Amino acid sequence: MATPSRALRARSRARTAGARRRGRRERRLGVIDVARESLAELRSRVSRARTAASLGRLADALAADRRLGARELAERARRRREELACERRRQAQLFALRRRLQRRGARHVAGVDEVGVGPLAGPVVACAVVLPGRVDLPGIDDSKRLTARTRLRLAAEIREQALAVSVAAVSSREVDRLNVYRASLVAMGRAVRGLRVAPDHVLVDARTLPDLDLPQTAIVGGDGLDGSIAAASIVAKVHRDEWMTRLAERYPGYGFERHKGYGTREHLAALERLGPTRDHRRSFGPVNQLALW
Repeated sequence: MATPSRALRARSRARTAGARRRGRRERRLGVIDVARESLAELRSRVSRARTAASLGRLADALAADRRLGARELAERARRRREELACERRRQAQLFALRRRLQRRGARHVAGVDEVGVGPLAGPVVACAVVLPGRVDLPGIDDSKRLTARTRLRLAAEIREQALAVSVAAVSSREVDRLNVYRASLVAMGRAVRGLRVAPDHVLVDARTLPDLDLPQTAIVGGDGLDGSIAAASIVAKVHRDEWMTRLAERYPGYGFERHKGYGTREHLAALERLGPTRDHRRSFGPVNQLALW
């Protein structure tokens, strides 16, 4: 005959096993029993939900809960569901041209963009990206509209999801030799040619690449209008910012880690005080006018 403690343990194990079976069945059927969870757990569940469908189920379940906090969470879940739906529609619009090109036979469509045309120091950096048919990049936009933190997150997600990513740089010396416009074309051409997945079509921000023998489409303001170009602009921006942070360690006193080579008041004052470095663009007026080399 089983002792009371053994019987209690057996009943406890049976209840636990039954709860697990019910939980698996509920998850399989999309049923959520919020009454068994604390408000803190439910708040975390709402924050973690990543699809409109899961947020919809959560909102319905929370709305039926008697707790005031649960009903407030239901409203939060509904708002997040609508935000997600709006973001999905926005992303779909950003990739609309790519879908049309793919329907016409362009299996791999690359987006390419450059950053660093305006600074007085550092390289021009370009990136080319080939994304898969389905992507999920919440918040993707022109890199100039994003915070540094959001760019870092998106750059990591782009690299994780992309079929191919290629980054190329043109040094300040090359910028001086070529001029900055030609240097930007060279950087973008190098980035496209460096892709390990050959693109069938290339989407370029505002221009076409003359030395690239591939079908191309130029989109004015493309980094804010096309998802593939936006992805390229984000990766290029993060790469160049990291490059300038390393230059700040090599050349202390210029503030490269803050202004990234742009002609800010701090940068111009440092140029007056310290003179240009080897990584300054000597063909650019504010540097050239110092005539210190």
